[in-house]
Amino acid sequence: MNTIEIRTVEVLQYLQPLREGGSLPAIVKADDDFLYVLKFRGAGQGKKALIAELLGGEIARTIGLNVPELVFMNLDDGFSKTEPDEEIQDLLKFSIGLNLGLHFLSSAITYDPLVPTTDTLTASKIVLLDSLISNIDRTHKNANLLHWNNELWLIDHGASFYFHHNWQTWKNHLTRTFPLIKDHVLLAQATQLDEASEAIKKLLSPEKVTEIVALIPDEWLENETDLLSPQEMRNAYIEYINAKLLMIDALVKEVQNAR
Repeated sequence: MNTIEIRTVEVLQYLQPLREGGSLPAIVKADDDFLYVLKFRGAGQGKKALIAELLGGEIARTIGLNVPELVFMNLDDGFSKTEPDEEIQDLLKFSIGLNLGLHFLSSAITYDPLVPTTDTLTASKIVLLDSLISNIDRTHKNANLLHWNNELWLIDHGASFYFHHNWQTWKNHLTRTFPLIKDHVLLAQATQLDEASEAIKKLLSPEKVTEIVALIPDEWLENETDLLSPQEMRNAYIEYINAKLLMIDALVKEVQNAR
């Protein structure tokens, strides 16, 4: 039985697009009266980006990092009919159904790599997290980190787990390290890698991995072009994450060499 629960809310109001994001996420209001950043299933990388966002965010939370609450968001077909912008209209049309939202952190400030304020253990955990989930998107160009209430918060994990874009070759990724970690925005501050590694191993058990993967909605795993069944995909995510945890010492060494 899951101890992690993801709430489901209804989108009530489309407020504004966030055009700095390549996939055109939007700020929306839900029926619980909170604001969310809505990630659309109809955007460029489709449902796979939502799966990566969900898995990456909940793994980060499990190992003690700050991530805005993730919720499933139901979008009905009424929004596209009243939207004047054709690009957004199409996006809304292709995203009817279950999407993913992140709680909107009002007045959060984008992390400035030139003013490093992160403690070294947190930095080390974030760097190892991104190695584990193969997150190519936490660089100086695009940190995907926010300062909110004097704490560091992680956002945008949709570019992680890129092996799932080609199920024919996914097993080739099981033994690979993550050389792109050399571009990580927090690499210089990641000086407590051994301590971070021990903490991750304690908190992210195989049982917890299975529990997190079980959160993926079935409809996000159903795709006519994919070779695997939804259950085979779930098993693949579990195998991938556990394989990375088993080789965490090699990932630590890779980060140390990159530093």
